[in-house]
Amino acid sequence: MENLRKYGQEPFKVAVIHGGPGAPGELAPVARELSSDMGVLEPLQTAKTIEGQVQELKTILERAGAIPIILVGFSWGAWLSFIFAAQYPALVRELILVGSGGFEEKYAVNIMETRLSRLSEKERAEVLLLMEDLENVDIADKNVRLARFGELIFKADSYNPSTYNSEGLECQYDIYQSVWEQAAELRSSGKLLELGSKIQCPVVAIHGDYDPHPSEGVKDPLSHTLKDFRFILLEKCGHHPWFELSVRDQFYRVLKTEIGV
Repeated sequence: MENLRKYGQEPFKVAVIHGGPGAPGELAPVARELSSDMGVLEPLQTAKTIEGQVQELKTILERAGAIPIILVGFSWGAWLSFIFAAQYPALVRELILVGSGGFEEKYAVNIMETRLSRLSEKERAEVLLLMEDLENVDIADKNVRLARFGELIFKADSYNPSTYNSEGLECQYDIYQSVWEQAAELRSSGKLLELGSKIQCPVVAIHGDYDPHPSEGVKDPLSHTLKDFRFILLEKCGHHPWFELSVRDQFYRVLKTEIGV
């Protein structure tokens, strides 16, 4: 898989960093929207460790001549961008976190419960079965199951979405499992939040009030850790703002304003 897609014309001002881990391509709609005003990079993570993804991203950005860059990280991509900005502060001009997971373990305990409560009984049963299958070592190819799991979670995560179309490439369970295990440990140990002390650029978090990842899990820890931090809450908005019919335009206005368009 090619690990970079380009939109618009040089110079490349922004890189959009996808979530998952292991969900490459999901930010294509955002990259296209921004590309009418600027050059945009869409790196696709292929490494199976956090450090591997950090180094992969560094190589991509340097080869594209896009240093320093504005990073727009979504979900897991918000964490990856945060880690990258801490490790290479001189390479990041601004950090924009969209739908980030909470930065402390205590904010994550009820996320799945919230999601399941928003689904029908049949959908809840399917989600639970898929979770069992994904943990089953006897099931070899789990990419299809992960993709279906993502479809159901998208429904639970959304307030009033347009028709689901991830535009993503094939989901990659091996990357998801390996990287998420490391990421969960990084958060539970407190080391993820500690990295904020090394970030030198402005940081903006954009979060939906309907996102099952509690907004206070982003706002409160980062407000006490980062030197230059602002938080923007979008009402009637779930985890994927660009899919939300009522706030999609507002999201793009906010995003472009923060980028400086």
